[in-house]
Amino acid sequence: MQDFKNILNQISSFLFKIKNKSIIWVVILLPYFFIIYLFIWHNDEILKIPESRIIIIDKADYKLNVYSYNGKKLDSYEIALGKNFGNKKKKGDSKTPEGIFQVVSIEDSQNWVYDFEDDTLPEIVGAYGPFFLRIEVPGFEGIGIHGTHDNNSLGKRASHGCIRMNNKELSFLKDEITLGTIVIIIPSVDDLLVNDSLDSL
Repeated sequence: MQDFKNILNQISSFLFKIKNKSIIWVVILLPYFFIIYLFIWHNDEILKIPESRIIIIDKADYKLNVYSYNGKKLDSYEIALGKNFGNKKKKGDSKTPEGIFQVVSIEDSQNWVYDFEDDTLPEIVGAYGPFFLRIEVPGFEGIGIHGTHDNNSLGKRASHGCIRMNNKELSFLKDEITLGTIVIIIPSVDDLLVNDSLDSL
Protein backbone atom coordinates (compact mmCIF):
# COMPACT_ATOMS: atom_id res chain seq x y z
CA MET A 1 0.00 0.00 0.00
CA GLN A 2 2.86 2.38 0.86
CA ASP A 3 4.47 1.69 -2.53
CA PHE A 4 1.21 2.54 -4.29
CA LYS A 5 0.97 5.85 -2.40
CA ASN A 6 4.56 6.67 -3.35
CA ILE A 7 3.75 6.07 -7.01
CA LEU A 8 0.71 8.36 -6.82
CA ASN A 9 2.79 11.06 -5.14
CA GLN A 10 5.42 10.83 -7.86
CA ILE A 11 2.77 11.13 -10.59
CA SER A 12 1.17 14.11 -8.85
CA SER A 13 4.48 15.94 -8.41
CA PHE A 14 5.30 15.31 -12.09
CA LEU A 15 1.97 16.75 -13.21
CA PHE A 16 2.36 19.85 -11.05
CA LYS A 17 5.78 20.53 -12.57
CA ILE A 18 4.23 20.73 -16.04
CA LYS A 19 3.54 24.38 -16.78
CA ASN A 20 1.21 23.77 -19.73
CA LYS A 21 -2.04 22.70 -18.05
CA SER A 22 -3.54 21.40 -21.33
CA ILE A 23 -0.89 18.69 -21.38
CA ILE A 24 -1.99 17.67 -17.89
CA TRP A 25 -5.55 17.22 -19.10
CA VAL A 26 -4.35 15.16 -22.04
CA VAL A 27 -2.37 12.90 -19.72
CA ILE A 28 -5.38 12.50 -17.41
CA LEU A 29 -8.04 11.94 -20.11
CA LEU A 30 -6.05 9.86 -22.59
CA PRO A 31 -6.59 6.52 -20.77
CA TYR A 32 -10.36 7.14 -20.69
CA PHE A 33 -10.48 7.85 -24.43
CA PHE A 34 -8.53 4.65 -25.00
CA ILE A 35 -11.01 2.65 -22.89
CA ILE A 36 -13.97 4.13 -24.81
CA TYR A 37 -12.29 3.32 -28.12
CA LEU A 38 -11.70 -0.29 -27.03
CA PHE A 39 -15.34 -0.63 -25.95
CA ILE A 40 -16.64 0.62 -29.32
CA TRP A 41 -14.16 -1.52 -31.24
CA HIS A 42 -15.08 -4.62 -29.20
CA ASN A 43 -18.80 -4.20 -29.86
CA ASP A 44 -18.22 -3.63 -33.57
CA GLU A 45 -16.13 -6.80 -33.78
CA ILE A 46 -18.74 -8.85 -31.91
CA LEU A 47 -21.47 -7.69 -34.30
CA LYS A 48 -19.35 -8.86 -37.23
CA ILE A 49 -19.46 -12.44 -35.96
CA PRO A 50 -22.34 -14.20 -37.77
CA GLU A 51 -22.56 -16.84 -35.03
CA SER A 52 -23.62 -14.11 -32.66
CA ARG A 53 -26.98 -14.02 -34.44
CA ILE A 54 -29.75 -16.17 -33.04
CA ILE A 55 -32.90 -17.12 -34.96
CA ILE A 56 -36.08 -17.43 -32.89
CA ILE A 57 -39.17 -18.74 -34.66
CA ASP A 58 -42.44 -18.11 -32.88
CA LYS A 59 -45.13 -20.48 -34.13
CA ALA A 60 -47.82 -18.35 -32.48
CA ASP A 61 -47.32 -15.28 -34.67
CA TYR A 62 -45.67 -16.83 -37.75
CA LYS A 63 -42.53 -14.76 -37.35
CA LEU A 64 -38.85 -15.54 -37.78
CA ASN A 65 -36.91 -13.09 -35.61
CA VAL A 66 -33.16 -12.48 -35.77
CA TYR A 67 -31.45 -11.34 -32.56
CA SER A 68 -27.94 -10.15 -31.84
CA TYR A 69 -25.74 -11.68 -29.13
CA ASN A 70 -26.98 -9.10 -26.60
CA GLY A 71 -30.69 -9.68 -27.23
CA LYS A 72 -31.37 -6.84 -29.66
CA LYS A 73 -33.93 -7.70 -32.35
CA LEU A 74 -32.31 -7.07 -35.74
CA ASP A 75 -34.95 -8.31 -38.17
CA SER A 76 -38.35 -9.96 -38.29
CA TYR A 77 -39.78 -11.93 -41.23
CA GLU A 78 -43.20 -13.44 -41.91
CA ILE A 79 -43.14 -17.20 -42.45
CA ALA A 80 -45.28 -20.23 -43.18
CA LEU A 81 -45.17 -23.34 -40.99
CA GLY A 82 -46.14 -27.01 -41.17
CA LYS A 83 -49.81 -27.65 -41.99
CA ASN A 84 -50.46 -29.51 -38.75
CA PHE A 85 -50.09 -28.27 -35.18
CA GLY A 86 -47.74 -29.88 -32.67
CA ASN A 87 -44.10 -30.94 -32.51
CA LYS A 88 -42.73 -33.16 -35.28
CA LYS A 89 -43.02 -36.81 -34.25
CA LYS A 90 -42.66 -38.78 -37.47
CA LYS A 91 -41.76 -38.38 -41.11
CA GLY A 92 -44.59 -37.02 -43.23
CA ASP A 93 -46.67 -35.60 -40.36
CA SER A 94 -46.44 -32.05 -41.81
CA LYS A 95 -45.41 -30.61 -38.44
CA THR A 96 -42.65 -28.07 -37.83
CA PRO A 97 -40.21 -29.32 -35.17
CA GLU A 98 -39.88 -27.47 -31.88
CA GLY A 99 -36.74 -27.02 -29.82
CA ILE A 100 -33.18 -25.77 -30.22
CA PHE A 101 -31.35 -26.59 -33.43
CA GLN A 102 -28.54 -25.22 -35.57
CA VAL A 103 -27.94 -24.43 -39.23
CA VAL A 104 -25.72 -27.18 -40.68
CA SER A 105 -25.64 -26.19 -44.35
CA ILE A 106 -26.58 -23.33 -46.66
CA GLU A 107 -27.53 -24.73 -50.07
CA ASP A 108 -28.33 -23.22 -53.46
CA SER A 109 -31.89 -24.40 -54.13
CA GLN A 110 -32.93 -22.15 -57.02
CA ASN A 111 -33.11 -25.11 -59.41
CA TRP A 112 -34.72 -27.57 -57.02
CA VAL A 113 -38.00 -29.03 -58.25
CA TYR A 114 -41.19 -29.55 -56.26
CA ASP A 115 -43.57 -32.24 -57.50
CA PHE A 116 -47.15 -31.81 -56.32
CA GLU A 117 -48.84 -34.80 -54.72
CA ASP A 118 -51.63 -34.22 -57.23
CA ASP A 119 -50.11 -35.66 -60.42
CA THR A 120 -52.35 -33.43 -62.59
CA LEU A 121 -50.22 -30.41 -61.61
CA PRO A 122 -46.84 -29.75 -63.23
CA GLU A 123 -43.53 -29.68 -61.37
CA ILE A 124 -42.35 -26.29 -60.13
CA VAL A 125 -38.71 -25.37 -60.62
CA GLY A 126 -37.44 -23.00 -57.94
CA ALA A 127 -40.32 -23.73 -55.57
CA TYR A 128 -37.87 -23.68 -52.64
CA GLY A 129 -36.55 -20.23 -53.48
CA PRO A 130 -32.88 -19.28 -53.83
CA PHE A 131 -31.53 -20.96 -50.70
CA PHE A 132 -32.20 -23.84 -48.34
CA LEU A 133 -30.88 -23.27 -44.82
CA ARG A 134 -30.77 -26.82 -43.53
CA ILE A 135 -31.24 -27.28 -39.78
CA GLU A 136 -30.21 -30.37 -37.90
CA VAL A 137 -33.23 -32.06 -36.34
CA PRO A 138 -32.38 -35.35 -34.59
CA GLY A 139 -34.17 -38.27 -36.25
CA PHE A 140 -35.23 -36.32 -39.34
CA GLU A 141 -33.77 -35.16 -42.65
CA GLY A 142 -34.78 -32.44 -45.07
CA ILE A 143 -35.91 -29.85 -42.52
CA GLY A 144 -34.92 -26.28 -43.18
CA ILE A 145 -35.73 -22.65 -43.85
CA HIS A 146 -36.36 -21.96 -47.53
CA GLY A 147 -38.11 -19.66 -49.97
CA THR A 148 -41.43 -20.11 -51.71
CA HIS A 149 -43.12 -19.69 -55.08
CA ASP A 150 -46.34 -18.68 -53.30
CA ASN A 151 -46.14 -15.67 -50.97
CA ASN A 152 -49.85 -16.09 -50.21
CA SER A 153 -48.92 -19.08 -48.03
CA LEU A 154 -46.94 -16.87 -45.62
CA GLY A 155 -48.56 -16.29 -42.25
CA LYS A 156 -50.29 -19.66 -42.51
CA ARG A 157 -49.86 -23.35 -41.73
CA ALA A 158 -49.06 -24.47 -45.23
CA SER A 159 -45.83 -26.47 -45.49
CA HIS A 160 -44.83 -30.10 -44.94
CA GLY A 161 -42.81 -29.07 -41.89
CA CYS A 162 -40.20 -26.65 -43.21
CA ILE A 163 -40.21 -22.91 -42.61
CA ARG A 164 -41.08 -20.90 -45.71
CA MET A 165 -40.05 -17.29 -46.33
CA ASN A 166 -40.32 -14.62 -48.98
CA ASN A 167 -37.42 -15.20 -51.40
CA LYS A 168 -35.98 -11.69 -51.14
CA GLU A 169 -36.13 -11.77 -47.35
CA LEU A 170 -34.53 -15.21 -47.35
CA SER A 171 -31.56 -13.73 -49.22
CA PHE A 172 -31.25 -11.07 -46.50
CA LEU A 173 -31.38 -13.76 -43.82
CA LYS A 174 -28.78 -15.88 -45.60
CA ASP A 175 -26.33 -12.95 -45.44
CA GLU A 176 -26.96 -12.51 -41.70
CA ILE A 177 -26.13 -16.03 -40.60
CA THR A 178 -23.58 -18.78 -41.10
CA LEU A 179 -23.09 -22.44 -40.30
CA GLY A 180 -23.69 -23.10 -36.63
CA THR A 181 -26.26 -20.34 -36.17
CA ILE A 182 -28.70 -21.36 -33.43
CA VAL A 183 -32.37 -21.75 -34.39
CA ILE A 184 -34.95 -21.82 -31.59
CA ILE A 185 -38.51 -22.82 -32.53
CA ILE A 186 -41.14 -21.98 -29.91
CA PRO A 187 -44.55 -23.70 -29.93
CA SER A 188 -47.85 -21.83 -29.81
CA VAL A 189 -50.58 -22.65 -27.30
CA ASP A 190 -52.35 -24.75 -29.96
CA ASP A 191 -49.13 -26.70 -30.56
CA LEU A 192 -48.76 -27.33 -26.83
CA LEU A 193 -52.34 -28.61 -26.59
CA VAL A 194 -51.69 -31.08 -29.41
CA ASN A 195 -48.41 -32.16 -27.80
CA ASP A 196 -50.10 -32.71 -24.42
CA SER A 197 -52.90 -34.75 -25.92
CA LEU A 198 -50.43 -36.98 -27.76
CA ASP A 199 -48.28 -37.43 -24.66
CA SER A 200 -51.31 -38.61 -22.70
CA LEU A 201 -52.05 -41.43 -25.15
